[in-house]
Amino acid sequence: MADSMESNTEQARFNMVEQQIRPAEVLDQRVLEVVAHTPREAFVPADYRDLAFSDINIPLPNGQVMMKPIMEGRLLQALNIQPEDAILEIGTGSGYFTALLAKLGKHVHSVEIDADTMAAARQRLTAQGIDNITLLQGDASHGWDQGGPFDVIAITGSLPVLPESFQQQLTIGGRMVAIVGQSPVMQALLITRTSEAEWTTKSLFETDFPVLINAEQPPAFVF
Repeated sequence: MADSMESNTEQARFNMVEQQIRPAEVLDQRVLEVVAHTPREAFVPADYRDLAFSDINIPLPNGQVMMKPIMEGRLLQALNIQPEDAILEIGTGSGYFTALLAKLGKHVHSVEIDADTMAAARQRLTAQGIDNITLLQGDASHGWDQGGPFDVIAITGSLPVLPESFQQQLTIGGRMVAIVGQSPVMQALLITRTSEAEWTTKSLFETDFPVLINAEQPPAFVF
């Protein structure tokens, strides 16, 4: 029985890669392999285990969500993570995206505002034997200046306004993904630092995603 459940899970994960992620033009073989070999179901809250491979954002505590697989794949591909990269993740959440980042790069500093969420993610990551991570509890909604600079920054909640301090933490050549804007239309952005004082911004896709806790709000429009 356990074997058939395991093979069903393997098949579901294979289908997620082949029917959701690859058709979304995620063709980076390293990304596809790391997703195929990381047990997403082990990071999903127990109530939603049956939906682990579905094309939905899975609810997490405090109004946060686990990104749908297509979005995870597209952001990872855009970041073009290299084996020697130092990575900063803002919002540990379930720990699943942390695991994917850790398998692709050298070391991940992941910052989570909620202590219980962080403790649960730590348990899941430890159970998977992923140890090239440093989990930090704190509020990084306005930036994070410890442990940098970083080759890669991944912000896993949306921001109405992107604080400039994040891009200052990138190495030259470093890449950051951030979801910026206000519901219902936000842009997933790839920001690359090209020199000491220059960055390029590329819009990857439109989305609508829960806001990072304590994120800076845009100035109110005054008539």
